[in-house]
Amino acid sequence: MRKKGSVTVFLTLILSLLLSLICASIESVRMASARTQILNGMDIGLYSLFGQYDKELLADYDLFALDGSRGGGQLDLAAVCDELEAYMNPVLKQNSQKLTLCQSGLTGYRLLTDQNGEAFYQQIVGYMQETLGSQGIQLLLGRMSERQEKTAQADQSANQAQSKGSIDRYDSEMNQASEKSQQAAEEAARNQEQGGEEFGSGDTQVAPQAPPAKNPITIMKRIMKRGVLELVLPGGNGLSTKEIEKGTLVSGRGLQQGMEMPDGMTVENSYTSEVLFQQYLMEHLGSYAEPSSAGLAYQMEYVFGGKNSDEDNLKAVASKLLFIREGVNFACLMADNVKRSEAQALATAIASGFLVPPAAVIIEAALILCWAFAESVLDVRELFAGGRIPLVKSSADWQISLGNLPDLMEGLDSMRRNDEKGMSYKDYLQVLVLTVSKEKKAMRAMDMIENTIREKGRKNFCMDSCIVALEAFADVKANKKKDFQVIRQYCYE
Repeated sequence: MRKKGSVTVFLTLILSLLLSLICASIESVRMASARTQILNGMDIGLYSLFGQYDKELLADYDLFALDGSRGGGQLDLAAVCDELEAYMNPVLKQNSQKLTLCQSGLTGYRLLTDQNGEAFYQQIVGYMQETLGSQGIQLLLGRMSERQEKTAQADQSANQAQSKGSIDRYDSEMNQASEKSQQAAEEAARNQEQGGEEFGSGDTQVAPQAPPAKNPITIMKRIMKRGVLELVLPGGNGLSTKEIEKGTLVSGRGLQQGMEMPDGMTVENSYTSEVLFQQYLMEHLGSYAEPSSAGLAYQMEYVFGGKNSDEDNLKAVASKLLFIREGVNFACLMADNVKRSEAQALATAIASGFLVPPAAVIIEAALILCWAFAESVLDVRELFAGGRIPLVKSSADWQISLGNLPDLMEGLDSMRRNDEKGMSYKDYLQVLVLTVSKEKKAMRAMDMIENTIREKGRKNFCMDSCIVALEAFADVKANKKKDFQVIRQYCYE
């Protein structure tokens, strides 16, 4: 028995709608797949591009950056885009999709040197946070805070000492006191003559005067005029004569600038970040205690002084150390009644010997300053010799006596003493560099890194060609029908 079948117009319409829906769904899935493939292509391209990081920066300084100059010194953004496309194209050609890269470009990029080295600074802080951990950071902060506070007090004491009495004013004040004393003596003589004429007088005998006490101030004034490095550098220690041309480095030349990215960059100004950045510099840059083999030998001293030569930078550090130690030692002398009594007794003897009793106060102040200076010379010399000096001294820690001041130059190495519980040269240097502004520290640190890498053979290396973040776009045609544009970012963290 045969059955007849038929398709109604209504069912035909429904089937056509279903077929259209299925085709549209297939095409939508196809376009979604194409879009996903394009995004993957862009991501893989960026990952591969940033995988070409500068290996020397990473190995020597634990920094991630992409050399955008490709060794030429000047940014070559066209080459960067070409390399990005070269990494994207193989991904776009996979599967059955017909994806064609029409064009690509950069909509933003950030360099290590942008915003006075903010990207450089923040990458270092992030590295140190991961390296030290929370417990290590707290220990470092506690140690640095205490040292910085005591050093600031020492600096203030030194300024007060200089304002209250200066060796430079000693001669003029002594001359004034001598003139007053001479005037008083002449007036007394005139009065005596007048009295003798009126009442008569017999022969008088003048008691012999004791020879004047030995005055160390004159000798100390000559010592103070010597070069600071001559006083504090131990004999036999070589002094680097290396120099740089600051005009060719980061802090001295006009820098290439990045293109602002939509997310921007928040400036980091916390005390914790400053201490972490400081610790990084101490670990990665050379100093007098551990000279660098390339570039300037005394790189941390350059971060502090910013001079063109190792000698000038070391001189700046030595002068500041001597000034700080003088403040500490002056405060210790003022608080030590025994030593103040010694200074007062010697000052009185010197004033009496030179027949200028009013000058005793002036002489005492000059003696204390000379004593503090001599002790400070021994302190800083011990630091440069690799020893340690307590930040604040007690009487037991004192090295030179008041009577030995004239023999300071002969005892520069025999009088000084090491204290294992004290602070080393690098400890003091770290505190000194904390006083330098964040911008100067960052720029000078980049000077040293750039100079070192150049001296190792890459003469055209420039920190302002190093890319740390990038935003790129790509226009891709899918299946000769639809155009897609994707924008993606990537940055070193």
